[in-house]
Amino acid sequence: MEDQQNLEAVMGLIMYGGNAKSDAMEAIAAAKAGNFELADQKIVDAEESLVQAHHSQTGMLTQEAQGNHIQVTLLTVHSQDHLMTSIAFTDLAKEIIDLYRRMDNA
Repeated sequence: MEDQQNLEAVMGLIMYGGNAKSDAMEAIAAAKAGNFELADQKIVDAEESLVQAHHSQTGMLTQEAQGNHIQVTLLTVHSQDHLMTSIAFTDLAKEIIDLYRRMDNA
């Protein structure tokens, strides 16, 4: 993979992962305030960002599978860590929203 393409993919992981985590946090805040419609929309937004991040990651994995090895840098590792944290955070946000929804209906 060309260095510029690699950098773009890495930055995509960081950007979209960050957007997902931010949207998930906003979803929790909305649920806490009782606005479940907004919470649900923010989770949808987070999941859309995660899909975009996965597209960046898939491009990198495809290049690797084709024998075009990329140099693993601290930035590359950071981008993968950022994505995994965002996935976990979004999953946890869904559970927290569900708890707030249950409390609201009790």
